[in-house]
Amino acid sequence: MGKSRNKAVVVRRMIQSFLLITIGALLMAAGLELFLIPNKIIDGGIVGISIILSEITKVKLGILLLVLNLPFLYIGYKQIGKTFAFSTLYAVAMMSLFTSLLHHTPVFTTDSLLATVFGGIILGAGVGIVIRNGGSLDGTEIMAILLNSKTPFSVGQIVMFCNVFILGSAGFVFGWDKAMYSLLAYYIAFKMIDIVVEGLDESKVLWIISDKSKEIATELMSNLGRGVTYLNGEGAYSGEEKKVIFLIINRLEEAKVKSLIDDIDEDAFLAVGHINDVKGAHYKKKGLH
Repeated sequence: MGKSRNKAVVVRRMIQSFLLITIGALLMAAGLELFLIPNKIIDGGIVGISIILSEITKVKLGILLLVLNLPFLYIGYKQIGKTFAFSTLYAVAMMSLFTSLLHHTPVFTTDSLLATVFGGIILGAGVGIVIRNGGSLDGTEIMAILLNSKTPFSVGQIVMFCNVFILGSAGFVFGWDKAMYSLLAYYIAFKMIDIVVEGLDESKVLWIISDKSKEIATELMSNLGRGVTYLNGEGAYSGEEKKVIFLIINRLEEAKVKSLIDDIDEDAFLAVGHINDVKGAHYKKKGLH
């Protein structure tokens, strides 16, 4: 009974993931075909290369998207895992299909700035949804992950270098004003991906060290309506035992928390970090107990 239930849960999650990947691929295709491409604005990565080659060779964009991503999918399968590779293959296939279906759809606007902004937002939302569900829509990310272990550059630096080269190349094909719009669209999409992947309700983690930790903890619980956690600490120089307050908040509560701490102990040590994901009912209701 337990095994069959677990299997049902796995199947349900898989169906949900592929449904969301389909929606993400559709959004990216819509951002491209309804806003960016008709206005000669491109995205970065394999998508950008595909758009440039499609303009030069007149080969359908959907075909180029699939063909150019295949080598990276094979590498991803060998180096990262078959689940990631299969999810990415499905996402790329859906994106290729949707770009072909939407290719002759009337455009929403011929204003380059509007197309840049809204195209970037829609495209970024689509990519973010796919990433959150274990896939990818661009082979350059796979390449960057693999090169990261063999070069002194980070994944972000490798992706940025590739995209600056690709977006710069757009100037020779579509004109330099379109290349600048493309760079703006890429930036908007990049920020939108962060919002979708990390969530609008961005969480932060706080570590607070103070001689008045109990007073601070009581005030935080009273004003925020959530619990805090004590961690046992010890000063390396003094050898004194300290109570470290551990607390997770959302970004809108940060200013309030800092104000509460300053009112009790201006000399309190406070460290703030970003968290991409938080799970558990305690955080949602009363914090971490």
